[in-house]
Parts: sequence; C-alpha cells; structure tokens
Amino acid sequence: MLLSVDHSSHQALHDQIAGQIRSAIAAGDLGEGARLAPARELANGLDVNVHTLLRAIRTLRDEGLLDVRRGRGTFVTGAAPRLGRLAQAVEQLVAEARNSGMSRQQVLELVEAKL
Repeated sequence: MLLSVDHSSHQALHDQIAGQIRSAIAAGDLGEGARLAPARELANGLDVNVHTLLRAIRTLRDEGLLDVRRGRGTFVTGAAPRLGRLAQAVEQLVAEARNSGMSRQQVLELVEAKL
C-alpha cells in the first residue's frame, strides 16, 4: 500500500490519510486481518507528524475499519468487506449517473436527499 499526502491541499492531512487507507480497504488492497506498518514508520514515510497519522487511524478505528492493539499493531477488521460492497455500489451509481447524463451536482443532491 502506497500512501501520499498533498501538503498544499485544502483537505486536512489526516483526512487525506484516512481516505487513502479507506480506499485501499475498499479496493481489497488491505484485506481483513492485514497489519498496517507501525505509526512512526508511516508518519516518517509521509513526512507528517505521528499525531496526524494517529488521528487518521483513530477515525478509521471509530468507523470500525481498524482494530488498534496496543503493543501489537493496527489491523483491518472484519467490517472491511461491507465497505468494499458499498464502494462497488457507488461505482455502479456513478456509472449509471454518467450514462444518464447527470451532473456531479445532481448526483450529490440525490445522495444528500437520501441520507
């Protein structure tokens, strides 16, 4: 899994990191039981503060996607397959919306109305 951050982006660094890990889980690149590299190692590789990385991990833990075991590491949980199915459904929605000629804004409004 290769992560990167855009330090000039308006999106918070921890949100960028969480989003990339979430995407890797959804794509199946990180399967159930997969272990993430140690936080300090990931933070150094991304050139971010370790607390920024830990904030991303806490977000994913709170979403049920990661299990943090003190002294043992961080692992992808069994909740990950649900995210993969959701990602497939979103891909189908996007493809159908494109085929129908819907704009991005129209799709977002449709989704917002259903939430």
